[in-house]
Amino acid sequence: MDIWRGLKSIPEELAGSVVTIGVFDGVHRGHRALIAQAVQQSKELGVPCVMVTFDPHPIAVFLPGQEPRRLATLDYRLNLAAENGVDAAVIIDFTKELAGLSPEEYFSTLLVDQLKAKSVVVGENFTFGENGSGTDDTMRALGEKFGVNITIEPLLYDDSLKICSTLVRTYLDEGNVERANWALGRRYAVRGEVVRGAGRGGKELGYPTANLYLPDSVALPADGVYAGWFTITDDRTIDRGISREIDGDMVPGVRYPTAISVGTNPTFGDQRRSVEAFVMDHEADLYGHHVMVEFVGHLRDMVKFDGIEELLDAMENDVNNAREILAKDKALLDAASQSAL
Repeated sequence: MDIWRGLKSIPEELAGSVVTIGVFDGVHRGHRALIAQAVQQSKELGVPCVMVTFDPHPIAVFLPGQEPRRLATLDYRLNLAAENGVDAAVIIDFTKELAGLSPEEYFSTLLVDQLKAKSVVVGENFTFGENGSGTDDTMRALGEKFGVNITIEPLLYDDSLKICSTLVRTYLDEGNVERANWALGRRYAVRGEVVRGAGRGGKELGYPTANLYLPDSVALPADGVYAGWFTITDDRTIDRGISREIDGDMVPGVRYPTAISVGTNPTFGDQRRSVEAFVMDHEADLYGHHVMVEFVGHLRDMVKFDGIEELLDAMENDVNNAREILAKDKALLDAASQSAL
């Protein structure tokens, strides 16, 4: 997928496009419905499908400090868009390029002059232009004026609920990753670099963990223990295992079963909130590697234990429960992989 950062990066030779616009935080099922419509139209018209997205979040412009916790980094959003058929993405710095434009200036500058849009696909709650004054009716009127086809996609509802980023965050706040995944249409994931933790309760207890410390701007599930998958996302050489007596047996791009702890470490008094992943049956020196941790199921809430033995019993139980959940999830992953062939 081509990535264009800012309006000036859009190729002058671009002859036409089908455009979809939004933050696309999380690229949930509602977002993918927009993308699917845009991709279909782009194939019919024989032009690229272009996604316009924003960094920083537009709310950060209008209400600084009140922007929602993000469900996906910009890079992850772009990866998910590419997986769903988007040909190119324009990353707009809203503060510098669009914030002060009237709806008509916004439309003519971005969609007509720069992207040569033949069609535009947006959701029915999409607003644009200065102070969000442009509505779907405005979009239709401008499309008629400039000869651009406009598709306004209805919001996606399922189980009487609007599928949106706010719903996903609500489920994550409850620790209900199963429902968050249902709304997303995929397993919720966080990405980051493995760093050294507090140095307590890991290797010495027989449960070495890969630790991620993520900024407060990232949406995390409620404090607790979860079953999930662990994937190395970079292609750097992986060093020998933690024991240093055998070679590490983990490779990039492979999902490994993991038990995940989210939160502080109350038993050892560590107040830093982190994501700690214990990869089952595999090991490697992961410090400095970039990884993805996917959440599949909730195991238990975070509690403070009275001693090490009680903690070890709980951790063994967590791992056993995680194995059961992940065995079922692997069957779903394998079935999806076969159907995609």
